[in-house]
Amino acid sequence: MITNNSPAEQSHPLSQQKTANSVAKDRLQSELCAEKLRALGDPTRIRIVDLLRDGEKSVTEISEHLGEEIVNVSHHLGILFHAGLVEKSKQGRFVIYSLHPEITPISRGKTQHLDFGCCRLEVPKG
Repeated sequence: MITNNSPAEQSHPLSQQKTANSVAKDRLQSELCAEKLRALGDPTRIRIVDLLRDGEKSVTEISEHLGEEIVNVSHHLGILFHAGLVEKSKQGRFVIYSLHPEITPISRGKTQHLDFGCCRLEVPKG
C-alpha cells in the first residue's frame, strides 16, 4: 500500500487504524459492487433492468414483454431485489417493481448509462 505519511506517522496506531478502516471500507464497497455485477450477469436480468428504465411494471407486464414465464421472471426479480437494484411494492394483489432510486439514468447522445454507484451500464436508446 502506498501512503504519503512519514515512517513515524505510519507507525502511529491511529494511522494504522485509518489504513485498516479504509481497506475494510474498500473491501465492503468491492463486495457490494461484485454483488450488483453478479446480479447483472444474466441476459434476462439485463433486459428486466432495461425495461424498468421506462417506469414501474408488474411481474405479469415484465413477463409478457420479455416473453418469459412468470416463475422465471419472478426468480430473476428476486435476484435483482436482493442485490439492491430494484424495489418492489404491493398494489392490490400485484407486486410492482421499479429500479432502485439510487440507480440513475444518464443520457448522452444515442446511449443511456445506468449509474449503479460502483459502475455504469451503457444501454443503447431505442
